Amino acid sequence: MFHNRATHATTPARETALECLEAGIRATVPERVVPDTVSLEDERLSIDGSAYDLSGVDRVIVIGGGKASTGVARALESILEPALADGRIDALEGAVVSRSTGETSPVQTSHVQVLEGDHPIPSQRNREATASVLEYAADAASADLVLATITGGASALLTAPAADISVEALRETTDALLESGASIDEINAVRKHCSTIKGGHLARTAAPARVVTLAISDVVGDDPSVIGSGPTVADPSTFSDALAVCRRYGLAETLPDSIRRRLESGANGDLEETPDPDDPAVAAADWHCLAGTRTAIDAAEAVARERGYRTLVLSSRFRGEAADVGSVHAAIVEEMLVRGDPVEPPAVVLSGGEVTVTVRDASRAAADGDAGGGEGVHPAGVGGPNQELALASALEFAQSGVDSAVLASIDTDGIDGPTEACGAIVDGGTLPDSEAVDAGRNALDAHAVTSFLEELDSILETGPTGTNVNDLRVVVVDPS
Repeated sequence: MFHNRATHATTPARETALECLEAGIRATVPERVVPDTVSLEDERLSIDGSAYDLSGVDRVIVIGGGKASTGVARALESILEPALADGRIDALEGAVVSRSTGETSPVQTSHVQVLEGDHPIPSQRNREATASVLEYAADAASADLVLATITGGASALLTAPAADISVEALRETTDALLESGASIDEINAVRKHCSTIKGGHLARTAAPARVVTLAISDVVGDDPSVIGSGPTVADPSTFSDALAVCRRYGLAETLPDSIRRRLESGANGDLEETPDPDDPAVAAADWHCLAGTRTAIDAAEAVARERGYRTLVLSSRFRGEAADVGSVHAAIVEEMLVRGDPVEPPAVVLSGGEVTVTVRDASRAAADGDAGGGEGVHPAGVGGPNQELALASALEFAQSGVDSAVLASIDTDGIDGPTEACGAIVDGGTLPDSEAVDAGRNALDAHAVTSFLEELDSILETGPTGTNVNDLRVVVVDPS
């Protein structure tokens, strides 16, 4: 899975770190997750323990978006095709919007259209593809079952601007939010109030059909209203909340006019709010999370245990500045080596979540991303949150003299920042002298870490993985 794996797996500890990461990714791909949680028996479709009777269903319509939506759609086709073949359902159709894979051919499907879009910044082709999704939703009838696949990246890929908002205005606003260091829920509060698909609007459009969501989570805590900006669930945020986010990060005065007018009008009570829990459409919809960050962590931990390591899961909910989180992980390693706390080496420490990078100098660029921590696009400095985290850890290792630890941090979708890297792997020898340490600090300060880490052969690459459950980190501490 990792490109140039032999280059990185130069010690048993480094090889273990890579194997744990690969296990985490494999455990969350739709081709594995969907068959494990969805099944068809007679006229009963079971999804994550809930049963849905197909006896009165005419069509099954699969709609949605996100980086893993293509795999989910294809897996659902495999499960439902027997019901189509023998007449238990009359039709299987729909459309999902997934990220362009560049030179990689899109996954082939037989019944559900896969429409390619751009990420993390909304584009015109995202808008056109999303219009097809909304058409299928609007056409759904009471005798139809709508399966909505919502996975990481759906917030950008499902682009349906409200009122007179243009795609360009959405793009400008998204860029500013990503650079601000705002959290995923804050960014999505703004997105939902500028959209006709997010924040429960997709479920409202599909009514009166039965709507069942199959989610793969890329957000801390797996909040249904945050994953993909919650197109099929109630929205707890308001126009006032969205406007407050923009003000909190100093963006309110620089927003495009159409965005600012909409948020201010909504905050003044002149526009209808997004669907709340009492809205019949979202109240009738079901939601299932098939996989998330913890799924990946558990799979990685199992590999470490099989190899005889003690294990410790710090948290699946890390958030904050990438460099700060990297320093925290390095400090935990020091404590392990000196005192044997919180776990005695040899041990593997695991964590996940979504770290962010705040652009503090507009003349430089940062590796920010989806909801402040994944795939931001900037003109100068190039890097990614997981790369910054790893470099910050390497700097701490060098300063404290740690020489028996390996840290590898990746974004499970295979893309960390505006780069082809998914993250980085470092150890006590990554920065061997004071000159390297000084250069590393300069790269981190400038948010330009990719080229620096490339020179050290520390960059990890997988290409698009077909899944997205946020960041995954593995720290192997082995003094032997």
